[in-house]
Amino acid sequence: MKKRPVILVVDDEKNTRDGLARALDRRYEVRLAESTARALQVLDEQPVDVLLSDVRMPGQDGLALMQRALARTPAPVCILLTAYGSIETAVDAMKRGAYDFLTKPVSLDRLDLLLQRALRERDVESENRRLREQLDARFGLERIVGRSAAMQEVFDTVRQVGPSRATVLVTGESGTGKELVARAIHQLSPRIHGPFIPLHCAALSPTLLESELFGHEKGAFTGAVERRRGRFELADGGSLFLDEVGEIPAGIQVKILRVLEERKFERVGGQETIEVDVRLIAATSRDLKKMVDEGAFREDLFYRLNVVSVHLPPLRARPEDIPLLVQHFLKELAEENGKTLEGLTPEAMGLLTAHPWPGNVRELRNVIESMVVLARGGTLTVRDVPVALREESRPRGGLPAGPLSLDEAEKQLILRTLKACDDNRTRAAAQLGISRRTLHRKLKEYGLGPDAHPPEA
Repeated sequence: MKKRPVILVVDDEKNTRDGLARALDRRYEVRLAESTARALQVLDEQPVDVLLSDVRMPGQDGLALMQRALARTPAPVCILLTAYGSIETAVDAMKRGAYDFLTKPVSLDRLDLLLQRALRERDVESENRRLREQLDARFGLERIVGRSAAMQEVFDTVRQVGPSRATVLVTGESGTGKELVARAIHQLSPRIHGPFIPLHCAALSPTLLESELFGHEKGAFTGAVERRRGRFELADGGSLFLDEVGEIPAGIQVKILRVLEERKFERVGGQETIEVDVRLIAATSRDLKKMVDEGAFREDLFYRLNVVSVHLPPLRARPEDIPLLVQHFLKELAEENGKTLEGLTPEAMGLLTAHPWPGNVRELRNVIESMVVLARGGTLTVRDVPVALREESRPRGGLPAGPLSLDEAEKQLILRTLKACDDNRTRAAAQLGISRRTLHRKLKEYGLGPDAHPPEA
């Protein structure tokens, strides 16, 4: 059953309070207050959806009460009442944040319509705010996890380039999160309300890729049974993300270059010139400069794409971010799969950190998803780690050569994380996903007391 909205009626006249309570009681939960002081007590006791207050009252008036109410979170809709109605008072109230203004004696029909409209508009605004927060959480920088110096540099560049009109080239190995960065750039740009259109170029044949980019007219080729708009048209007013641009054939590279220079193109099989306003964000896992030197990629297009470059480091180059990513994915995937999981044991975390992750963040997420789905208990242990990772004893850069035991991998993880946190043990424990007590016990096992500093890893 839907909860009834709460209305707080504030008036020093008892007859007015009681009359409004009787009129509103059928549809709303009504609270009454005879003064500003009592109204503030009610606001402290429970959230209020609407504040319906007289302006002229002994002590603090309704305008002062309204301003104190609007400072709360969530703020109520504020409607003011007065027997001394005037244009000046109404304008002053609206400037200070009142939703509307009614004169006494109050028309109950008008009040009813006003309340319905105000609550409906507030619900729409609340829903829009919730959706914006979801979009930010899904596509903004919040979705890109990392505290390492390399990732902080990525964040700084994205924040700087986002609001600009510049074309951006995102580079990095497969699975490092290039599309997430592209979406974050779009979210931080003035084009946020325009479309974000992605296209992954590597999986398409030249004919299909050209059609996907520029669209086609009916009869342009076998199977073209109707006119179709391409991704450049669909992205008009927004951003177009082209992943793996290094796979685009030379003939199509020329057409993309023209769009970047003139913002014009024709559909496949068409004569009409179409103009668009599109920001291009490209990505590649290949060395485009080397491809230019080898004649496999147009030099002029390369420089058009590479106005600003954002490089995403491989996961093996930022091992201090692995525990953060593990905790992030664990929370997300546990919720998606309806599981309640407390975390990982230090041994399991050590094993995950010792893995080189050739598939980068995408591979790590897939492993965590497998562990969550197949979890045997409330805490993930070494037994929950996929067999392939358990059987592997491959060292990562910075670790001793030769086979690495699980205990040694865990020790290296803890010491490296402690060093990255400037020997702040509380922060290191949080980043490792273990308690401070567990961290102290482990350090004691390594011969490091409370005042000892970790050796250089």
